[in-house]
Amino acid sequence: MKILLGDKISQVGLDFLSSQHDVEFETKAGLPPEELAKIIGQYDGLIIRSGVKVTEAVLAEPGKLRCIARAGVGVDNVDVKAATAKGIIVMNTPGGNTLSTAELACALMLALSRKVVPANVSLVKGEWDRKRFQGTQLAGKTLGVIGMGRVGSAVAKRAIAFDMRVLAYDPYYGGPAQSGMEMVKDLSELCKRCDYISVHVTKTVETDHMIGAAQIALMKPGVRLINAARGGIIDPQALLEGLESGKVGGAAIDVWTDEPPVSEAEKKLIAHEKVLALPHLGASTEEAQELVALDAAAQLVDALRGQEIRNAVNAPGFDRAMPAVMRRYAELMQRMGRILASVTPGALRKVEVVYRGDVSSENTDVLTTYLAVGLLGVHVETVNVINAPLLAQQRGVDIEVITAAQSKDFASLVQVEIQTDGQKRTAVGTLFGRKFPRIIALDGYRMEMMPEGPLAVMFLNDQPGVIGKVGDAFGSAGVNIGHMTFGRKKSTRKAVLSVNLDAPANEAVLARLRTMDFIDSVYAMVLPSLPDDGRDV
Repeated sequence: MKILLGDKISQVGLDFLSSQHDVEFETKAGLPPEELAKIIGQYDGLIIRSGVKVTEAVLAEPGKLRCIARAGVGVDNVDVKAATAKGIIVMNTPGGNTLSTAELACALMLALSRKVVPANVSLVKGEWDRKRFQGTQLAGKTLGVIGMGRVGSAVAKRAIAFDMRVLAYDPYYGGPAQSGMEMVKDLSELCKRCDYISVHVTKTVETDHMIGAAQIALMKPGVRLINAARGGIIDPQALLEGLESGKVGGAAIDVWTDEPPVSEAEKKLIAHEKVLALPHLGASTEEAQELVALDAAAQLVDALRGQEIRNAVNAPGFDRAMPAVMRRYAELMQRMGRILASVTPGALRKVEVVYRGDVSSENTDVLTTYLAVGLLGVHVETVNVINAPLLAQQRGVDIEVITAAQSKDFASLVQVEIQTDGQKRTAVGTLFGRKFPRIIALDGYRMEMMPEGPLAVMFLNDQPGVIGKVGDAFGSAGVNIGHMTFGRKKSTRKAVLSVNLDAPANEAVLARLRTMDFIDSVYAMVLPSLPDDGRDV
């Protein structure tokens, strides 16, 4: 098999490839997309870092190419959609830089505590001012860790070794708390109680600016903030204002909304005397680069040999092996999972799936895997049909499957009930005409929801004028409603309203809806468009 290295990788990775009897490889680093496109079809596999851009044009004629391995976490430089359409596996190496990033977060916390950088700058200038740089120790202080994935868990473990009290917030983490750590259910509580706060979450619509002015206002005077996760999780302008007011005693930032930074707020943060700013060094250690290079090379070779596929960020070729009706059920299941996870707050604990009618005779294991992809994909960055079962197991999610040959009203029905640590919800789905996925009930409210595109789902009181006021809110925001479905229960005077939108609902219109006294809760999400054969004409 022939492998192209589109970027330079660590010698450890090269040595591994050299030791494989069935592998030929060559390095052509720094090729622009148009040059890469000319030669990519000659290779079975491609290993990259962040330099090379694998665009849709590069993959237009992929030839022999079957796998792309990214020596690192982010795959922003790969058109994953185009790769999936061509049946090309795209893999990353999320475990290789865990310790390096965790150690950097701890180093930033220590540096802030002891004013290491300004003290060094002062001494280099020829000054000797010990009193000015008196710091504080970490022992006895409280650290708040937001996000309990690989890195967040590693930071918490190390902070406990520093004799710190650790509070952790992750509404989607279902595992046990570490010894010496307290899990809190509310971000506000964490903000109020911590001396240091370190964020370790992926960048999503939900986590963008999750630490803003409102959260900073709750914090202790002199709190110190650390972000070595993703740029923009801490609102740059709010952080700048907090530093200027003295509310925030210091900040350490390794990641930026744009890299290199371009916004005025982030440029001012970099220049601020209370900020320790770095150029995204989380994974920049010899060990991390060796690990991600070795992982990328080993994963790629295994995949090309038809062995275990690890850390795939897409699901290549899986659809191709499935009958057409199964592909449509798979679409339905994944979208049901996505919708349920989006409208059910809390950490997922238990899932019950009931397959009724004709679908019960199909390969329900595959369909349940697609459901898990939808359920976990709202909060997990790289979930797919390959890793969804393992991720569910690791997060302590119990999935129970029941099959029943009879279905009363439809040829086939799928009922999914999910339970979090805060709530329980149920959805029922089917295929209209054996090819149009529909959600026909949510929490017992009968409806006909089209599970695609931008969606907003509202749980509300059933009273006159509801639909008009909701429509006016979207209309005033310039968002067109393409489809609406309404389910209600006369006995309780409660209802569910779901609207398909032409554009995603922005925070302003959602905030306006939440102020309406007849609305109990509002949830917004964006689902992929349905395939042409799964959409009504």
